[in-house]
Amino acid sequence: MKKVNLSERLYDRRQLLVGGIAATALSATAGSALSAPRRRADYMAVTREGTLSLTALSDRAFHVRFARANQSLTSDPHPLLLPQSHRPKPRQQRIAGRVSLRLPGIRCDIDANGRLRFFDGQDTPLLSETAQARRLTPSKLGAETVLIARQAFESPADEHLYGTGCFQDGALNLRQLPRRLTQVNTQISLPFLLSSRGYGLLWLNSGKCELNPPSQSVALQKVDVAAQGQMVDVTTGSGNARQARTEALFEAHIHLSAAGRYAFQLDIGRKMASRHYVEIDGKPYTDLTNLWLPPTTSFLADLSAGPHTLRVKANAEDAPTLLYERAQDTTVLSADVADAIEYVVIAGPDSADIFKTYGKLVGTTPILPKWAYGYLHCRERFHSSQEILETAQDFRRRQLPVDVMVQDWQYWGKYGWNAMRFDEAHYPDPAALINTLHGMDLRLMLSVWSKVDRKAELGQLMADKGFYIPDTDWIDFFNPKAAAFYWQNQSQRLASLGIDAWWQDATEPENDDLVGRQTHAGAGERVRLSYPLQVSRTVYEGQRRDYPDRRVFILTRSAFVGQQRYAAATWSGDIGNDWETLKRQIPAGLNMAAAGYPYWTVDAGGFFRPGPSQYTDPAYHERFIRWFQYATFLPLQRVHGYMTDTEFWRYGETVEGAARTYLNLRYRLFPYIYSLAAQAHRAGMPLIRPLVFDFRRDAQALDQGHSYMFGDHLLVAPVVEPGVSAWPVYLPQSDGGWFDLWSGAHRAGGKTHSVPAPLTQIPVHVRAGSVLPLGPVAQSTADLTGEVLDILVFPGRDGGFDLYEDDGVTYDYEGGARSLIALRWDDRRGELHIGARQGRFNGMAERKRLRLHLLSPDQPPLAPGKGTEVSYSGESLRVRLR
Repeated sequence: MKKVNLSERLYDRRQLLVGGIAATALSATAGSALSAPRRRADYMAVTREGTLSLTALSDRAFHVRFARANQSLTSDPHPLLLPQSHRPKPRQQRIAGRVSLRLPGIRCDIDANGRLRFFDGQDTPLLSETAQARRLTPSKLGAETVLIARQAFESPADEHLYGTGCFQDGALNLRQLPRRLTQVNTQISLPFLLSSRGYGLLWLNSGKCELNPPSQSVALQKVDVAAQGQMVDVTTGSGNARQARTEALFEAHIHLSAAGRYAFQLDIGRKMASRHYVEIDGKPYTDLTNLWLPPTTSFLADLSAGPHTLRVKANAEDAPTLLYERAQDTTVLSADVADAIEYVVIAGPDSADIFKTYGKLVGTTPILPKWAYGYLHCRERFHSSQEILETAQDFRRRQLPVDVMVQDWQYWGKYGWNAMRFDEAHYPDPAALINTLHGMDLRLMLSVWSKVDRKAELGQLMADKGFYIPDTDWIDFFNPKAAAFYWQNQSQRLASLGIDAWWQDATEPENDDLVGRQTHAGAGERVRLSYPLQVSRTVYEGQRRDYPDRRVFILTRSAFVGQQRYAAATWSGDIGNDWETLKRQIPAGLNMAAAGYPYWTVDAGGFFRPGPSQYTDPAYHERFIRWFQYATFLPLQRVHGYMTDTEFWRYGETVEGAARTYLNLRYRLFPYIYSLAAQAHRAGMPLIRPLVFDFRRDAQALDQGHSYMFGDHLLVAPVVEPGVSAWPVYLPQSDGGWFDLWSGAHRAGGKTHSVPAPLTQIPVHVRAGSVLPLGPVAQSTADLTGEVLDILVFPGRDGGFDLYEDDGVTYDYEGGARSLIALRWDDRRGELHIGARQGRFNGMAERKRLRLHLLSPDQPPLAPGKGTEVSYSGESLRVRLR
């Protein structure tokens, strides 16, 4: 067999994608060093079409690679995968013309035609390639020869698929749905799928990817243009701007040979859209308007055979195309720039098993600083240190809890875009500002960009060193020297002031701007999805080196596979504020979680807002309250608003009162939320979860697109329509049923209930068997010492919770400086077991006052009464609660 050695180039890419700034080692939380030994593939077959190889990554995961050229019998890890200190050796058998590779948690069968079928550890079928599943087609990227990779799998009718990141199409179940995976404002692409059948599928490619790409297309012709356009205020990569936009109507006709379900994808024909509107035969199938939208969106439609008229409303300068195809019982993944087909299959069947393995392969998230789980206050924008301090003082005076004040862009003023300097005319002493905030138990997050004005002093230094991506203002973070120099300046100019957190904005980079560019890692088309990972890696590793006792917290607008290990939270970008946008954020966030990304949030209230009328308009106030209720049950709670002073009191007493209620609730839930953060760190489990995580065998639960679990115990069903006083909520089948968090009403599982939902309440239910820790109302997480807790027990089945604590600010927990207390409820005995404390940390409260409450139906859980008080000093206790 002729050996083709691709290791040198792949190793270079690996260093860029998962290495340190000096490309020599992984970060402290990422695992072992890069010098993982190469190993023989566990199975290899050479055919006329190419070489198929399989390698076991863990007891539950196989890495599959198919290349046109014969490859070496040894296998390098893919750049997106962390090196594993131990890889199991599968047991290989040949049975009736097929080869079987078996591991404790997964089995792969290869038939005589090279077709792969995957099973879990109990031999239950999980995933099968289709016949003639693989296709590698030669193509050109400039002068470089590349391959177009396509891989197809069977998808049974009862399968539900989740993942691929944050999209604005409103879909939760992705089966048969087309999606184009690119990084743009309001869209985050992560090529990972989670199946209700009990497997995870990671597509290994950092270029543009396609899910279920349709094979047919029709260009639409402009048939009408609005008589009058409008001027709109928008954000751009160089600041606020006014743009003229005029709407037009586009039309086309198609003829379908057969009736059935069809998959459609709208391609607007430009880098960004402002309207997603498609109607077929007069019926709208998607309708979303925003100042910035992704260039593509998708939907499914059941259509008859024969002719159909398609109409698209879009910007007059757009050139829309509709791609379409009869929906198939398959899942297809493709990439237009590849060297091979590569993917990883992870067997569950439970989501916890899948994500524990996934975390080992790509990394889990560190625990964010304690204060990151409080309220983050943002607006576009503060204009001076004085504005920040006056606003902070107002929060404290009004007893509205807050932990972080956020300074958005343009504080650099006269120095130029992202010059990493404060304009002294408005920020005379940034270090003093930060010290004053710290004295108020507040932190400062600062907006920092991945681009630098070439005319700025820092930009000139960057240009002199050749650290820009050519013909752009974006720094080439694929270049280790450029990344190191960028962080050196951010550290010396900004971090040294004591800034607590980083808002690394526009890290897509904005408008998918690597297309047609050359980077240090090669053509931008090869790495266009992974730029945000490089930015987060640079900041995380730099801060951990320069300020080792200061936990990193990054908020960034884009993300890629593995980026979670760099303490990078993300959000859904510059979204609108209407009901439809709110509704679509729920599946967007749940599919981020299903793609393995634990920290995601929204601009509560919407980024693009109605303007001055927002402060007095009751209709907007209702929307805002529903937005903020939803944000309370997200990994991070924050507001933001374009050209808006977002402080709650500016909207009147009703909004301020509602905000206070949900801020207080967020801080009371802190012991629960922080323990979920530890679970995300240890086991890769996201904080918000689509119902497939816990109820994958409940078919009706899988169809719920706007309800989700917040951790193990809470089911949240946000209200996404105006003027309602009750809301339909499906409660999944669960022994013991569910309890209403507000009233304590007990409701059965397996049914849809009409749940009271006045403007003051978002429907939240607690699963029977839950043990829910609550802290006191506090103005800052600094006040939450864990010394006094209410422990709420919801009877009906056995259950429990692991209460996690650490010092909240350092990385000592990585060395074991943390506390874990197991709380276990024995329903038959009516007994709560409080386990012996495991571990300790500096500043730990040696004794706790625990108020134990056994909830009964119609007893409001958030006002549980005195309960049974016990003093806990770390020894095991058993308390009967009847």
